[in-house]
Amino acid sequence: MTKPSTKLYLRMSRQMGQSWLQRIHGYVYARWPFSYVGAAIAEKPGSRWLRIPFAPFLVGALFPQRWAAEYHGKVLPTSGASRLVTVQEDLALPQPEQVIPFAFARDLVIHNPQSIVALDCPCRLARKNPCLPLDVCLIIGEPFTSFVLEHHPQHARAISQTEAVSILEAEGKRGHVHHAFFKRSMLNRFYAICNCCTCCCGAMHAQRSGTPMLISSGYVSEVDSALCQACGRCVEICPFNAMQITSSAVVDRLACMGCGVCVEICPNAALALVRDATKPAPLLLGD
Repeated sequence: MTKPSTKLYLRMSRQMGQSWLQRIHGYVYARWPFSYVGAAIAEKPGSRWLRIPFAPFLVGALFPQRWAAEYHGKVLPTSGASRLVTVQEDLALPQPEQVIPFAFARDLVIHNPQSIVALDCPCRLARKNPCLPLDVCLIIGEPFTSFVLEHHPQHARAISQTEAVSILEAEGKRGHVHHAFFKRSMLNRFYAICNCCTCCCGAMHAQRSGTPMLISSGYVSEVDSALCQACGRCVEICPFNAMQITSSAVVDRLACMGCGVCVEICPNAALALVRDATKPAPLLLGD
């Protein structure tokens, strides 16, 4: 018997005019996320065999630009991510190309924004020695939250907006990056905030390998040399290797994605995020 959340997802995808292949792709991705991501990462013994049944849906990985256009994450500082999980009313805010510079998967639409699910991170579960905690992927709004809860009760739990903010803040303090993820087959829109670590995250690994799956927040870190004590904490924790130490901290503005991890961790308040007009515009809600 087809679950109610599946019927809702399929009905909404038809209403959007998605092709049958996109509808199937979205269903497979949401129904078997751990196998899907495990097949893509293939780190655990035997996981490479998963690539055979999932090959039709992973073939886009062979074409990096197309893959990134249809599935990508917008970097958010903790404050921006927290605003996304505390929206009180349905939101329909199509994002222009200046914010998310792809033709596909860029609409910021949230139905029932107070419906949030903490899901075990598929990337972490695919690793031999995953980072902890596992339940740090935040699924936002319908039909995604109902689908995940119905199909993955052992890996998912409904949480409040306050709990979601607590998860974001804790992950930020661990040096992990918040990404608002968009996927074409997931109704062509935003559906989750992932809290990504450099060791486990498949998207961050792909980014380092030349597949541009991650979009800058629109900000870069800026150093106040009068306050900087050259302690090196920012160099140690920067997820994008954008910091170095000379007489004080120095930011590689090309490499910096504006995640704000260094700002949160600096013991001397010597770092701040500033707008960089050469980067895609920030994703703002009422700012």
